[in-house]
Amino acid sequence: MKKFQYLYQILLKDGVINEKKQVIRPQQISEEVTCSVHTQHYTHNFFNGLTTPKEQRVTGFEWTPGLASRVRYETGGTLLAGELSMECGLSCSTGGGTHHAYPTHGSGYCLVNDLAVTARRLLLSGLAHKILIVDLDVHQGDGTAYIFQDDPNVFTLSLHCQNNFPFRKQKSDLDVGLQVGIGDKEYMKILTDYLPGILDDTQPDIILYDAGVDPHQDDQLGRLKLTDQGLYDRDLYVLKSAVCRGIPVATVIGGGYDDINKLSARHTIIHRVAQVIWNTYL
Repeated sequence: MKKFQYLYQILLKDGVINEKKQVIRPQQISEEVTCSVHTQHYTHNFFNGLTTPKEQRVTGFEWTPGLASRVRYETGGTLLAGELSMECGLSCSTGGGTHHAYPTHGSGYCLVNDLAVTARRLLLSGLAHKILIVDLDVHQGDGTAYIFQDDPNVFTLSLHCQNNFPFRKQKSDLDVGLQVGIGDKEYMKILTDYLPGILDDTQPDIILYDAGVDPHQDDQLGRLKLTDQGLYDRDLYVLKSAVCRGIPVATVIGGGYDDINKLSARHTIIHRVAQVIWNTYL
């Protein structure tokens, strides 16, 4: 949990963001909005501390009021980033990427699927009619894929390590399963082979980008071999490809598992890239 606070402090200390000019604080997501993706039963139980010990073990978290509050703010932050990106072209959350959560339950350290809630809300509000979710976390966004498997208005792209959690994969609109151990060069070759065609074919109104840092070579759960530079190049390619086509992007930090200080610094990469993109193209 500390990584969220540390990430924010690093961004301020290094001058990547200006607290007075660039930081907008979200509201907690409501039960009503959450129920656009999750069942009323699950939403009510999670928000109010009524999930069972067995259900909590599946998520990896023991329920506390603080946990529920943080999840509600985190989901609200992703939704706010989506709304702001529609206005200004680019917005970044300092949290988000809880892509393993299903309509009826949490899973894999994910309690509410912030990407799905944001996509559904943007569609229902009429702010967007076609959404592309680009999920480059090392683990497949199985919850997101399941939620939108029959929704033609949301295209889900997942580049993930094939031999990794979740071991029972769902079907995204496009899944690219990567072999264990690939590095920067191989990764970028695959990404550049797929992304431009998807952008041109889907022509989305917005991209929700999960910039998970767990493909990093030092990540404890990743099993890929990207360097810091590889993550930077990946993020730069995604954001530049979108912005140069006039497509708004909202980013979330996704997963990462390492020493807390190293991990927090690694999560700042997407924000540093966004600063460059903003200063150059927007």
